[in-house]
Amino acid sequence: MMNFSFTDEQLALQKRARRVAQEGVEKFGLSNDSWINGFSKEFARIMASEEWIGMGWPKEHGGFERPPIERLIVAEEMIGAGAPIAAMWFADRQMGPSLISYGNADQQAEYLPSMLSGESTWCIGMSEPDAGSDLASLSTSAIIDGDSYIINGQKIWTSFGAVADYCYLICRTNSEGPPHQGISEIIVPMNLPGIEVRPITDMTQNHHFCEIYFTDVRVPIENLVGVEGQAFKQTMRQLEHERGGIDRLVSNKSLFDLAVKRADTTNPHIRQQISRLEGGYRVGRLLVYREVLQQAPQGFSAATKCFCTEHEWRVAQFVSNILGMESTLQSKEAHGIMYASAYTIMGGTSNIMRNILGERVLGLAREPR
Repeated sequence: MMNFSFTDEQLALQKRARRVAQEGVEKFGLSNDSWINGFSKEFARIMASEEWIGMGWPKEHGGFERPPIERLIVAEEMIGAGAPIAAMWFADRQMGPSLISYGNADQQAEYLPSMLSGESTWCIGMSEPDAGSDLASLSTSAIIDGDSYIINGQKIWTSFGAVADYCYLICRTNSEGPPHQGISEIIVPMNLPGIEVRPITDMTQNHHFCEIYFTDVRVPIENLVGVEGQAFKQTMRQLEHERGGIDRLVSNKSLFDLAVKRADTTNPHIRQQISRLEGGYRVGRLLVYREVLQQAPQGFSAATKCFCTEHEWRVAQFVSNILGMESTLQSKEAHGIMYASAYTIMGGTSNIMRNILGERVLGLAREPR
């Protein structure tokens, strides 16, 4: 028999995380999709003081080597409550693990401590105006000049670009050969000359998305992460961290909880809707558990991301129906409903996720062009 119960220690961790999350909401305000919209350096330092940054990182790199399920427990409580964890989220979720896997000892010593303390914020320079889901077609270039790379190009949809200390840049160091070759990852301090950041304000008035322009930006060659020109697989591994996490399931959970409290549960149709969505949370959670416990096939995070973000969209439609005309007023609830369309786009569209699942997991043939 499979036991899905948490241990006493895990239940205690969940209780503590729930309390800290509520205190964070009370002090800093509630944020829908708080891992990307709830930005607070102070709360990042609180997370660090609880030893909730780098929970699963190796101790040799300053981490705490706690079981992956414990990070999931903390993250679900934080995001489900709407606590502002955005300032530390990318570093904890992706950049730290990437540097631990592919960075050298000097890079690890320089960048990991400030991630663990909640002091440094990172953005990811990945998508471009002509290379969104098709990462291999990116054109931002990094050309060696003496002991530096000279970077030119443009990135878009770069969350936290305006407030980040560093950009983990995916760029092209060689244009010869297949498009997946010649791609490299470079750490770019955001205070360097030649960097222009233009925030993009969406219809909910969030402005974490940014355009970043790089014009002859000079970066030391020692900021290269991994092997030059061979970073496509590194980036795909990074996206595994991004797509299969609990953040893709519970980003608007606080909205759902609000709507359930307001719903007329004497109506059997409303009860059926709630039941379906509660079932969706349970299915999504099991998919995320498989990712976290490394029980899912390689590449299956595409399916997890697809299911979970489409569930979040369905949650938003339910909330809109329950709130009725109130959902059209200027409020956090209305913003959360409007923001729902982004869930199935950011991190890779649902169509792209289905293609990845079909080709890389199920081994289906590509459609002839």
